Amino acid sequence: MGTSVRCCTRRAFVLAGTAVCGLKGQSAKEGQSAKGTVFDKEWSRFADPTTEFEVFRLTNPEYVSQMPAYYTRSIARHNGFLLFSCDRTGSMQAFRMDLKTGQSRQLTASAEVDPESVALTPDDRSFCYFDGGSLRQMMLSSLREHEIYRVPDGWKRAAGFSVSSDGLRAALVETDGSKSRIRLVTLVRGAATTVVEADWMITHPILHPRRAQLLYRQGDEALWQVNTDGRQNRKLKLADGHIGPARWLPDGRTVLYLHLPDDPTQLHAIREHTPDQNLDKLVAKTSQFAHFGCNPNGSVFVGASQNKASPTILLLLRITRRELTMCEHKASDPRTVAPVFSADSQRIYFQSDRDGKRALYMLRVEKFVEQTEAA
Repeated sequence: MGTSVRCCTRRAFVLAGTAVCGLKGQSAKEGQSAKGTVFDKEWSRFADPTTEFEVFRLTNPEYVSQMPAYYTRSIARHNGFLLFSCDRTGSMQAFRMDLKTGQSRQLTASAEVDPESVALTPDDRSFCYFDGGSLRQMMLSSLREHEIYRVPDGWKRAAGFSVSSDGLRAALVETDGSKSRIRLVTLVRGAATTVVEADWMITHPILHPRRAQLLYRQGDEALWQVNTDGRQNRKLKLADGHIGPARWLPDGRTVLYLHLPDDPTQLHAIREHTPDQNLDKLVAKTSQFAHFGCNPNGSVFVGASQNKASPTILLLLRITRRELTMCEHKASDPRTVAPVFSADSQRIYFQSDRDGKRALYMLRVEKFVEQTEAA
């Protein structure tokens, strides 16, 4: 279904939803860290002071909550739940939040959960995560888990982890201090192969949604593409400057990235690179986005501005290149806001420390963005 931003006055925006009063349910004491513990709903809602749109805060800012890496799946296809990590029990653990009841269920009781590695599998039945050097998979219904792979002695994990769109493989980065390498792991058997090595730090390998390919980073200097068998490893010819967040468009035809010009007086821009044709083009200049997300067909973007005078979340329509302010994020570091769309394009989720420690927020945008079908 095509997507476009709809016209609607801010005062006419009416949020359809359930009341956010407290719900009865199994509660838990702080400091408890048992798998399966359920925590009561802690949602609150408020009218944004800039736009008067209604914003939901989903987690308590007295403790740190964090969504997974922006390029991984963390929200169920039909908005039933989301995965996140939280330190409310004394250490970072993975949680499942029911988006209808607001209750959160603790999923892990591990020593070293990496919040960015939590990744929902395509069938929404399980998730993968790293506990230190151990890659683990857990069934959401039973909370049974098993180790898939362990980083070998002499190597350490580097930033980044992704699961393929068919749920059969995962990509990660390891380093021994002098070189780094991308490892491709089969989730069924845990067999691992090395895709590519470099004498600089590789980070954030993102598996192609439809092909046996990977996108990976060389800091903020370059993006590389390689086949999963290690062939055709090449640096993409992007615009001069630095590279912010980057991701495959959901159909896999192009790479979207945030272009950060060397000249600080110039505007940050969303650009699109087509690897098959070696073409790079401007999508739209932005009001200094520090991070961005896109809806499933790439027709609407959501960005977090780093403009100190206007620290806001904005929608940007590709076809008109016009922005619409949705709410303030007020994060101390706009790069951590990492806004993302739900699979149906009707909600935006982001994170901010505006009210204390980092918490999760949600904004409904069905009055402005047409619904897309969950893949």
